[in-house]
Amino acid sequence: MGTVVLGAAALVPAPAHAAEPQVVPVQVTGDPSERFNLVILGDGYTDADMPEFRAHIAEHLNDLWTIEPFKSYRSYFNVYAVETPSADSGVSCDPELSSARKDTPLSMAFWSGCLEDGIQRLLVMDEGAAERYADLVPGTSESNRQILALANSDTYGGAGGTYATASGGNAMSALIAPHELGHSLGGLQDEYDYYYRGVPGGTYEGTEPESAHHTLLTEREMLAQKKKWWRWLGEPSESGGVIGRYEGGLYSGTGVWRPSRHSLMKTLGYYFDQVARERMTQRISAKVDLIQEHAPADAVVGGDRVLWVETPHPVDHRLSITWTVGGRVVGRGPDLDLAKLKRKGTYTVKVTVTDPTEFVRDPAIRGSAALTQTRTWTVDGRKKTPQDGVRPRFTGSTPTDRPVGAEAIVYAETTHPARKAPKVRWELDGRAVRGGERDIDLARFRLREGTHRLVARVGSDRLAWTIDAERPTATVELSAAGRRGGPAAGHVFDGPFHMRLTGADDRPGVVVTEFRVDGDGWFNYFGWPTDSDAPWLFTENGTVIDGLTYGKLGKGRHTVEYRAIDSAGNIGEPRTFTVTLR
Repeated sequence: MGTVVLGAAALVPAPAHAAEPQVVPVQVTGDPSERFNLVILGDGYTDADMPEFRAHIAEHLNDLWTIEPFKSYRSYFNVYAVETPSADSGVSCDPELSSARKDTPLSMAFWSGCLEDGIQRLLVMDEGAAERYADLVPGTSESNRQILALANSDTYGGAGGTYATASGGNAMSALIAPHELGHSLGGLQDEYDYYYRGVPGGTYEGTEPESAHHTLLTEREMLAQKKKWWRWLGEPSESGGVIGRYEGGLYSGTGVWRPSRHSLMKTLGYYFDQVARERMTQRISAKVDLIQEHAPADAVVGGDRVLWVETPHPVDHRLSITWTVGGRVVGRGPDLDLAKLKRKGTYTVKVTVTDPTEFVRDPAIRGSAALTQTRTWTVDGRKKTPQDGVRPRFTGSTPTDRPVGAEAIVYAETTHPARKAPKVRWELDGRAVRGGERDIDLARFRLREGTHRLVARVGSDRLAWTIDAERPTATVELSAAGRRGGPAAGHVFDGPFHMRLTGADDRPGVVVTEFRVDGDGWFNYFGWPTDSDAPWLFTENGTVIDGLTYGKLGKGRHTVEYRAIDSAGNIGEPRTFTVTLR
């Protein structure tokens, strides 16, 4: 999609009808002031359509949480839906410019807002109306939220810019949202080599692009000048192939280069490559303070006090918390008991919180406030701290209302008595186990498949989580015309054939299925671009739909892998079949 969201002036008139909107929490991991808040609006959904809006949200979120870095930083997000019943079902100019104009709360419309010279897939809205509805979510503002608006439509479309829009019901709609968030949240640019589908882009004639993932430099120049994605060159790309230099992007077919053959900013279905993922990690992290709460630092503290910090908790790794005095490390973890230092006189304690994620290689990003923050305290070793009577209890945690994955890091925050750090006690399936001071890494237990129970206790408080360690499965159905060849040939087809993937899990929720061909990047199986219920079609030359080619598979022998991902983040074991197209 493009990176433009037009204002209300270009749209159909604002609707006279406005039903009472309702804010519905979808995922709450903390106070809105300490989280990045994704506010999902719906347009063109009548009261009768609201179950469909909720289903569209579930599909979009399940796909979003399978894509890095959204997957690892899911806990940084709160998600709220604002249900705004519409007078009409559907949105304006859908699918044709001559199609009906609809009375809807956000005035969403295709064709760049029903413009004669608009782009059919550019789905825009009344930004002012979107802001007013988003303002209904308590504790959110422009600085700590991202608006995503879903249209009640099966037509492919969306837009990015300040806000993101996407079709709610298109077969590929759940993949439009992360692409558009790449624009509006990550500041990423399109890697398309065209502007109008089916019309090849011309030659790029500008100077070196500001875009982090486009360049005029050769690989040798990137390495010599240490610019653009030089740190990632030669790495296997998360979206398939190798990080290198591939011609085309910024709507130009030649004269400008991108890092990967097909990342999410070029082809919906693949993941972000490492270059885009690094930028997205930076932008998501910048929306959340690494030090969210801390022991009072506005006055000198006593040498018998416990200093503490509270941080966000990525799903798959721990933040690094280091305490120093005079440059020497005196402790690690969220608490520091000053009494154990046994220091006299006045001194300064510094805590440094850093995100060690492997998604970032640029030291400038690592050292920025997005991934590194510090606090200092002045300590008087002679000063005594009075008891404050604070009772140990839980104040926040990984949500307990849904299962956690078998490799998740589960956290539990507590109160902070001035002179003693509460100790969280952990139990797994009724047995005491060792965890961190405020979290536990489930991956180290290598849990057997099935359901497990995790309990945390502090004082008289108790929290409990269900652990979903059952991996989802995917099954494949191929065209009946395929016949079994020898061990090397696998399934043999003399022409086009269909593939249908079906995901299954032991728990309710959307199961995402993926496949990859000959070791290329994993690709989201969404059915077929024109029908989510139809199977994928492989042909020798591919099928052209709206100017794009899908399902191209050359003659010869190919290996196809497929797998499933459940709503808890568990990834099923990949299965494989071979196929020979003759």
